[in-house]
Amino acid sequence: MAKQHSSSSSALHLCSITTLVFLALLITSSGASTQSLSYDYYNSSCPKVEQIIHNVVSQKLLEASTTAAGALRLFFHDCFVEGCDASVLVASNETHKAERDAEINLSLPGDGFDVFFRAKRALELQCPGVVSCADVMAIATRDLVYLVGGPRWEVQKGRRDGLISEASRVAGNIPEVNQTVPQLISLFKSKGLTALDMVALSGGHTIGFAHCKEFMPRIYAYNKTFDIDPTMDQSYAESLRSPCPEKNFDPTVVAFNDVTTPYTFDNAYYQNLQKGLGLLATDQKLYADPQTRSYVSLMAKDQQGFFDHFVSAMIKLGNIGVKTGNDGEIRRDCGFFNA
Repeated sequence: MAKQHSSSSSALHLCSITTLVFLALLITSSGASTQSLSYDYYNSSCPKVEQIIHNVVSQKLLEASTTAAGALRLFFHDCFVEGCDASVLVASNETHKAERDAEINLSLPGDGFDVFFRAKRALELQCPGVVSCADVMAIATRDLVYLVGGPRWEVQKGRRDGLISEASRVAGNIPEVNQTVPQLISLFKSKGLTALDMVALSGGHTIGFAHCKEFMPRIYAYNKTFDIDPTMDQSYAESLRSPCPEKNFDPTVVAFNDVTTPYTFDNAYYQNLQKGLGLLATDQKLYADPQTRSYVSLMAKDQQGFFDHFVSAMIKLGNIGVKTGNDGEIRRDCGFFNA
């Protein structure tokens, strides 16, 4: 604040009022829920937070190679509903159907839940009641992506866990396999993400997988003209019919979104789209649609470019609707609200 040069009491009084109004507006506008995250948030309260999480996720990845894909998908589903507040981890009870039990979330992989729960339990032994489940998700997902060959980035911390987890709030907030590219762009825009961010985040499918029901409309009776989706490599489509028969298929069977390097985080996903080897309809549409085709081509050509755009998009994703300060809570158990 500039120095006062007038000795007038009225001027001083006016200045004091102005200062108070400014401070009130500042407090109101910045509020507890919009305090910024920071890289050193746990430096004093839990200095080994990243090491503890890294040790847990490394062990889990050795046990289950699909853990990275599961965690990444779970993190995305969490942030797109209620913001990044670990609301997707909350379990339902007799009177309350939580977010994780919405129909589109029923296929979320158990290994994703398990790695987050394990990391939280390990932290509770060292720093009880300090690290939020939301921060655990952000840090663990980053580490898992890196451990399977992807880029690494610094994670800002200070998220708090949400107090709401409603299955009824999920619909319309998660991308669906039958949506058009304009619909997807609109959804991502509503979360503060661009079309470029969307294409970069879709690259997470380089380590992802999908259940038969999510792509079967592409390989059986596609329309009156084509039995198989014409944008799909026909041999690839036929190879999917064996694990996913038209009748009496096993709902637990999955196929990798990246048919070439399913366990490695690389840019092969985009190269596959150029060859008609996208598994999900929404994946292949990214290359077919002129609004996103150039982004796919860019990332197919330049893996480091993909990594750079992915990191930028993940940082933006991890900041969607975060709760800080006195908003929310620090859950003791990620699966349940504190009593």
